Amino acid sequence: MALQVFRRVPRAERIPEWKIKEVEELTNLFKQYKVFAIADLQGLPTAQLQQIRKRLRGKVYFRVSKNTLVKKALEKIGIKDEKIFNVLQGQNLFIFTNLNAFELYNLLEKHKTYTFYKPGDIADKEIVIPAGNTGLSPGPILSTFSKLKIPIRVQGNSVWVAKDTVVAKPGDKISGDLASLLQRLGIAPKEIKIKLKVAYDNGILIPAGQLKLDLEKYKSDIITAYTNALKIGVEIAWPVPQILELSLKKAFIRALALATEIGFVTPETAQYVFAKAIAKAMALAAAVSEKAPELGLKVAAPKPEKPAEEKKEEKEEKKEEEKAEEEKESVSEEELEAGLGALFG
Repeated sequence: MALQVFRRVPRAERIPEWKIKEVEELTNLFKQYKVFAIADLQGLPTAQLQQIRKRLRGKVYFRVSKNTLVKKALEKIGIKDEKIFNVLQGQNLFIFTNLNAFELYNLLEKHKTYTFYKPGDIADKEIVIPAGNTGLSPGPILSTFSKLKIPIRVQGNSVWVAKDTVVAKPGDKISGDLASLLQRLGIAPKEIKIKLKVAYDNGILIPAGQLKLDLEKYKSDIITAYTNALKIGVEIAWPVPQILELSLKKAFIRALALATEIGFVTPETAQYVFAKAIAKAMALAAAVSEKAPELGLKVAAPKPEKPAEEKKEEKEEKKEEEKAEEEKESVSEEELEAGLGALFG
C-alpha cells in the first residue's frame, strides 16, 4: 500500500474563510451597482450613520470593510487604478448606488445632521452666539461669558447677549467653556455628514470637490440659454411653429417700419405714413417757433410713437420670454437632478 504524503500548509498561506467570503460579496457589489464612492468614516458617529442609512435605504447601500479586501475585490473586476488605491487609507465607508455620482453627492448633502461640539473638537465653520435673551439666570455663567469675551447685560432675571458675537472660526479648537456654553444655549453647530473622498462613475474617478454642483446657477444657465436660443431662432426664422409665428410677426413689423420710413402708402401702412408725416411737420413747426417766435407759432414737438402693431409685437415677444422664464423657474430641484442624471448617468 502506497503511502500518501500530506504537505503541511504554512500558517502564512492560510486565508480565513470570512475574508474569502467578504471579497466575494464585495466583488458582487461592485458588479451589481453602477456607481461606488469612498467616504471618510473617521469621526462619523455610529448613531448618525445608522440614521442616514435608514433614510436612504433602497437608494444607497453602505458597507464597511477592510481596505485590503476592497482592493482585492476591485482587482477581481478589472479595476487597478492606483488613484483609487491611494484613497484606500484610514477608516473608510464604501457606498454603492445606481444613482449617478452627482445625484449621490446631492442626496448625501440633504441628509446631514447637527450636534454639539465636544471640548477639543476643531470648528469646521464660524460659530456665532446671536444677540438676545439667553434664558440663563445670572450667576457663575457670567464668568464664562467674560472668558469668551461675549458682551452681555443682565435684564430682569436673564442674561442677554448684547450683539452677535463670533466665538470660533474655522480651525479653532473648542474649549471646555465654549462647549459647555453652546450646550446650555442649545446651539448645535457641528455638522454631521458623510464626507465623500471620491466617486467612481462609468469608469471615471471623480474627486469629491468636483461633485458639488450649484443648482441655482444651473437653473439660471438653462433660462439664459433658452431665451438666447429663442432670440436667435426668431432672428433666423428657424422652422418651428412657435418660432415661425414670432418670426413672421417680426418680419411684418420690419416691413411696416420700412414702408413708413420711405412713405410707401397702402391700406395697411397709410395711417403710419400719414402719422409720421404729421409728426415731422409738427417737429418742424416746433423748431421754427423756437427760432422765430415773432411768427407766433406755439407748437410743442410731439413724441414719436411706435406703430400699434410694433408695440403689440414687442409685448408679445416679452410675454414669450417671460413665459419661458416661468417655465424654467418652475423646474424643481428633483427634475434638475434628473436632468443631471441624463447628462452624466
